[in-house]
Amino acid sequence: MIPTADLGSSFRSFFDAAGEFFENLADIRWGVFALALLFLLGMQLARTRAWQNVLGAAYPRTRISYLRLTGAYLAGAGINAVIPARVGDATKILLARRQVEGSSYPTITSSFLVQTIFDTTVGLLVLAFALTQGLLPRPPELPRLPAFEISFWAQNPQVLVFMITALGVGFLIAFAVLSRRVELFWERVKQGVVILTEPRRYLREVAAWQGLGWLCRFGAFWFFLEAFGIGGSVSNVMLVMSVQAISNVVPFTPGGVGAQQALLVATLEGPSRAAVLSYSVGQQIAMAAWSALLGFAAIVFIFRTTDWRGLVRTAERESTRPQES
Repeated sequence: MIPTADLGSSFRSFFDAAGEFFENLADIRWGVFALALLFLLGMQLARTRAWQNVLGAAYPRTRISYLRLTGAYLAGAGINAVIPARVGDATKILLARRQVEGSSYPTITSSFLVQTIFDTTVGLLVLAFALTQGLLPRPPELPRLPAFEISFWAQNPQVLVFMITALGVGFLIAFAVLSRRVELFWERVKQGVVILTEPRRYLREVAAWQGLGWLCRFGAFWFFLEAFGIGGSVSNVMLVMSVQAISNVVPFTPGGVGAQQALLVATLEGPSRAAVLSYSVGQQIAMAAWSALLGFAAIVFIFRTTDWRGLVRTAERESTRPQES
């Protein structure tokens, strides 16, 4: 039996990478780095447009402000970057409901399911590409990686399957229990995904924008790789996307810290270990900081408040009490 890495190994891997990042700040190509951040912003703007179209189908007689919905999206992403447990998602739903007159929590929440279909499909295709091209470690090698969540799940695949299934079932049960009137609740859930009943409209107004968002994400990772001297390529970008997906499957650490570093060191060929560590943590810090900056800017300039903690408290309160609207 191969000993499983302890949880501390994930954090040690991350802090080692952080040390390499700060030692190599002078080597970063900052102009290219800025392009990566702009592509990340483009991804968020495209995804917001897709979300606006989903809500527009759910509430066809209501004018939905793209600017204010973008503010809700950026605020939620920014809070998610600094607070665990997906509190930002609850904040995003709270702010969106305030912008869409006559909307309900079940409808706003279920609108996210529409985007999940496309994201899951593309994510699986990216992962399949990485696996078929031999970019990822083979299963026998996974338990040896110095990241607790990877080695633990690799040695206990039955537990992983059980956890994912239990989380899915628990989410559905909680989703239903939160409503006092189940029939009305499910009517509002169906309202949030009504655009799926019009396939052409869905492809034109949602999938197309999500596809643009994925292209922007691809571009962002390409320029991050270039900025840190790793080298942008289709295989490297696909590998980075796959690593992010794997490290975020029921993670034990915030944002999968440590797991991403361990996977990238094991899979990125060519660059030195120090360069890969510097890149992996630099990208992770940059994405979190950029999301936080955009999110808090949206809260201040779009929603005209600095009380982001109050928004979080309200979102948590609203998400834990039964909702009828």
